[in-house]
Amino acid sequence: MRTRALIYTALFAALTAVGAFLRIPVGPVPITLQFLFTAMAGILLGQRYGALSQLVYVALGLVGLPIFTQGGGPGYVFQPSFGFLLGLIPCAWVIGALARRRSDAPWLALSCAAGLAVLYLVGVPYMALILNVYLDKGLDLTAVLKIGMLPFLPGDALKITAAAVVCPVLRRRLCNFDEFRA
Repeated sequence: MRTRALIYTALFAALTAVGAFLRIPVGPVPITLQFLFTAMAGILLGQRYGALSQLVYVALGLVGLPIFTQGGGPGYVFQPSFGFLLGLIPCAWVIGALARRRSDAPWLALSCAAGLAVLYLVGVPYMALILNVYLDKGLDLTAVLKIGMLPFLPGDALKITAAAVVCPVLRRRLCNFDEFRA
C-alpha cells in the first residue's frame, strides 16, 4: 500500500511538472495546468500524499531541475510566481483534507475552491513582496490582484470543474485510491 502511494505521489509530482509547460503567458505568472494536477493529487491521494507530491515537485525544481515555467534552481525564489509554487503544497493538503469527507462532485468542487483560496493566499502576497520589494515596482494591492489573480479565475473555475468531474471516475475505475487517503 505504501509503495503504491509513493508511486502515485511521484506521478502527480511529474504531472504537475508537465502542467508547468502547458502554459499561456499573461504577465509575470502564466496560466498553467499545475493547479489542476494539484487538485487531482489532493482529491485522489489525500492530504498527506497530495501535499507530499507538491513538495517533491517544488523541491526538485529548487535543486535545479528546469521543471518550473521559467526554469528552476534556488534563484527561482526571487521569481514573482514562486509563491504560487509554494502555495501548491498547502493547497493540495486542504483539498485532500476536505475531499476525504465526501466524494460527490459539488463537494469536491468546493474542496478545490478552498484549496485555490489557500493558493492565492500564499501566492499573491509573495508576488507583491517580490514585485514591490525585490523588483521595486511600487504596485498597490489592486494592481497586484489584476496581474496575479483576476485573469486566472475563469480558467481556475474550469480546472475545478474538471477535477471534480474526473476524479470520482478515476477513483472508481483505476484502483482503490481510498486505501491510502487516511
